[in-house]
Amino acid sequence: MMDRLDCAVVGAGVVGLACARAMSLAGREVVILEREDAIGTQTSARNSEVIHAGIHYPPQSAKARLCVRGRAMLYDYCASHGIACRRDGKLIVATDQSQVGALETVARNARNSGVSDLQGLSARQAKALEPNISCAAGLFSPSTGLVDSHALMLAFLGDAEASGAMLALGSPVKRGRTDPDGIVLEVAGAEPTTIKANVVINSAGLWAQSVAGAFDGLPEKTIPPGHFARGVYFTLSGKQPFSRPIYPVPEPGGLGCHYTLDLGGRGKFGPDVEWVDDIDYTVDPARSANFYSAIRRFWPDLPDGALQPGYAGIRPKLSGPGESASDFLIQGPGAHGIRGLINLYGIESPGLTSSLAIAEEVRKMLEASS
Repeated sequence: MMDRLDCAVVGAGVVGLACARAMSLAGREVVILEREDAIGTQTSARNSEVIHAGIHYPPQSAKARLCVRGRAMLYDYCASHGIACRRDGKLIVATDQSQVGALETVARNARNSGVSDLQGLSARQAKALEPNISCAAGLFSPSTGLVDSHALMLAFLGDAEASGAMLALGSPVKRGRTDPDGIVLEVAGAEPTTIKANVVINSAGLWAQSVAGAFDGLPEKTIPPGHFARGVYFTLSGKQPFSRPIYPVPEPGGLGCHYTLDLGGRGKFGPDVEWVDDIDYTVDPARSANFYSAIRRFWPDLPDGALQPGYAGIRPKLSGPGESASDFLIQGPGAHGIRGLINLYGIESPGLTSSLAIAEEVRKMLEASS
């Protein structure tokens, strides 16, 4: 006899937990199925913890729209729930005169995406803000901040559980199929089980395509190719050179080797971009050679030997090397034909910032299709 419930959320990263919270607050009976033995152990825990303003994403894209909406929701949520965050802003810099035009492009894109508070800075103004910076010009984003991502995930989970949701760790989804009255999931783990749900939200992050591919009857052509972009971070010991995030102009595959601080004041540089086929979180110390040259474009005084291996993260991308950056893909029954199933693909940065807005969109999509 299989267990019957209303809603299953696959994946307990920050977006999956936000979706579980939204569903449970809407009165649904929710179970969260997480393959690992803890919440948020992969992409959600291996990033810069930056609250993005929504500057770099194409206007009218899901990333731009959900980032701008999600950023406002996230600041409000952190304030109301006592989640540690800071809104110190960030500085985007052109490291030489040839990049000033790229800064202007960034500013124009931001305005078209609904980010209206960017401030253009001369080299002197940027240096007044951050005395150790070396640049030809800059942009200051006062809406950018930092958040304690683990505390945020615990708060999302707490809200969901307070509304009746249950978390099942060590519970990977191995297969799915549709029945006339619901979606059947075969769940592996220490205590394998089979459940039937009215609604399934596939928020499996790096494994979203694998989960979708395990659904009988889901058209293969609706599952987008996935690519893993690995990025490593190097930490900086001692006195920190900057008081807020410092970003160079964007580069293909990411936002460049940037500087961020955690809420404890510890600084780090990264991530770089390496296209990989497998999940590997080791940090090769030799990769620091490229970091030194990239960082010294905006901080020439970086001492030799100052960088220490930190950690690595992997972004679940829908575009590969040399391809245009992909958007979030929130795919409902209208795209794949399975009633009650939502697939979330390519939820990389700014997924953390957008988490509450993504959950809101998923809830509305399900209400519209019911």
